[in-house]
Amino acid sequence: RRGGRGARTAARATAVSAEVDTECVNAIRFLAVDAVNKANSGHPGAPMGQAPIGYVLFAEEMSFNPGDPDWANRDRFVLSTGHGCMLQYSLLHLAGYSSVSMDDIKQFRQWGSKTPGHPENFETAGIEVTTGPLGMGISNAVGLAAAEAHLAAVYNKPDMPLVDHYTYCIMGDGCMQEGISHESC
Repeated sequence: RRGGRGARTAARATAVSAEVDTECVNAIRFLAVDAVNKANSGHPGAPMGQAPIGYVLFAEEMSFNPGDPDWANRDRFVLSTGHGCMLQYSLLHLAGYSSVSMDDIKQFRQWGSKTPGHPENFETAGIEVTTGPLGMGISNAVGLAAAEAHLAAVYNKPDMPLVDHYTYCIMGDGCMQEGISHESC
């Protein structure tokens, strides 16, 4: 996690940390591929390609608390490419969210599971917004960021930043081809 708000420093890579990072990224990829394979349905490409980005965000950049997924000042993560949601489920599971267990991952895309084929915020704690149609997540992320800016303007005082979270969004090329993404940006 961040070494303190505002102090964005890059960790020095060592042979050991690089190896651990690679193993973590591969764990995300294999969880995604295995779940899609077991369900005989889903999209493994996005989680495989986006795993390094997701790993860096969750392991080194974002501020969150798996024990309190509704913590008001948590960073927000939006996966606009909702069809690649096994990335998000894998990240939540590996980050320690109890809302996505290994059994939940094994039930990916099964009727009534907490891991449906597109992330649903009312179904799984840790999912900020429901995404499905391409571009929708970008618009949601813009709205979350605008709300954060408004809250910061209202509640932050000099030397007392109560609201200082960030919104991160992973999007794909298809998201950028939809009008909804252009309208919000």
